[in-house]
Amino acid sequence: MKIDDLVCCQELYYTGKLLVMRDAAQMRLKELHEQDRPLPVKLEGAVVFYGGPAKPTKESFGAIGPTTSIRMDCFLEMLFQQGVQATIGKGKRSDLSTSLCRRYGRAYLLAPSGAAASLSKRIKSLRVIAYEDLGTEAVYEIEVEDFPLIVATDKNGLDIFSLE
Repeated sequence: MKIDDLVCCQELYYTGKLLVMRDAAQMRLKELHEQDRPLPVKLEGAVVFYGGPAKPTKESFGAIGPTTSIRMDCFLEMLFQQGVQATIGKGKRSDLSTSLCRRYGRAYLLAPSGAAASLSKRIKSLRVIAYEDLGTEAVYEIEVEDFPLIVATDKNGLDIFSLE
């Protein structure tokens, strides 16, 4: 995914790796970041998906859907400082998020909510890479194919929720 090519309102299908994390994992990462300690996961160049997978079965991966992104805004600058290229979630974000996307040249994308079972069919691999003790809030690396997304905020700060 080339952030420079993404335009607000653009629909796309992403194939590649995503880091899946939510509040608890980001809190731990932020604490380490603020202490200038090494992080247990490489964020440089990453795309972060705010979600949590359900427990997989032997036959398939569990359902996975986006979680509300605005509550992650307090961690966003830390993620961008660590090199995260884009975040994926659901819903409108704060004005701070939009300004951070513009300042760092990053993007925020929307994944379809209410489609967790369908999205799980796009997962080709899944593994825990940090904070396994957090269960579904652990940091996962997933490989996806044709994962449907919409650009909500582009690198210029143009935001889908602010369009008239």
